[in-house]
Amino acid sequence: MRIGLAGLGRMGLNMARRLLKGGHEIVAYNRSRDKVDQAALDGAVPAYSLAEMTGKLKTPRVVWLMLPAGEVTQEHIRELTPLLSAGDILVEGGNSRFTDDIRRAKELEARGIRYLDAGVSGGIWGLSVGYCTMVGGEREAFTHIEPLLATLAPPEGYMYCGPTGAGHYVKMIHNAIEYGMMQAYAEGFALLEGSRYSEGLDFARLSHLWNQGSVVRSWLLELCEDMFAKDARLSGLTAYVEDSGEGRWSVEEAVENAVPAPVLTLSLMERFRSRQENSFANRVLAALRHEFGGHAVKER
Repeated sequence: MRIGLAGLGRMGLNMARRLLKGGHEIVAYNRSRDKVDQAALDGAVPAYSLAEMTGKLKTPRVVWLMLPAGEVTQEHIRELTPLLSAGDILVEGGNSRFTDDIRRAKELEARGIRYLDAGVSGGIWGLSVGYCTMVGGEREAFTHIEPLLATLAPPEGYMYCGPTGAGHYVKMIHNAIEYGMMQAYAEGFALLEGSRYSEGLDFARLSHLWNQGSVVRSWLLELCEDMFAKDARLSGLTAYVEDSGEGRWSVEEAVENAVPAPVLTLSLMERFRSRQENSFANRVLAALRHEFGGHAVKER
């Protein structure tokens, strides 16, 4: 199958490579020419504009976007819309909010363009391991691109999740669960680091041990083993943790639907707290303890 792939970042370029290895033809586009040139060296057909990319595809065209969620994705869709025809399929493979998918699908449907939202998980390891993919949208369009999904994913690694927005909704919750799992590992290792046994513990070996039949084994623990092997106590890092939109949106969904999600919510809050130096909230706590009980405070 020949498709257009727009967005050759950390995931997009490796997805193109995996598809090429699987026998598909990729017309590759990126705003920066060097990424297009790099994809061409891997066997892709280069395109230096969206018009050139769509012009090198046969109808019904399939265009897959792998771009940052938000305005960048929306801008590309605006530019692509007049270049596509009725029956063509646009796959949004970034981490868009599901409500954006619903709006876009309705707008494109008026022109006969089919829209699929694909939540893709795999990160920088996807080229070798495969990309777990969750898809929402028209079932017939999903069936049309299924050969691509089968190539991208590991065995049993893709799923039709339902109508428009379902793919990104499931991926959103997937990422929120990831927040909770990462927070649990982080707190566990922090307890070990602060314990009387800390000095004698090799966290890389411990991570490896827990992956040998333990109920907490996971790929994240494999990554823990790798990172602790590189830096035993992560002394080269600053304790600053970013968050992506999916965690926030999941918490908003929990509130909207009155579904208790305390672990996922607190995991998000911990990321916010990691970015605060000398936080105002903690200064308030220290000052209050001093006011009501005369407890000692540390002044700047």
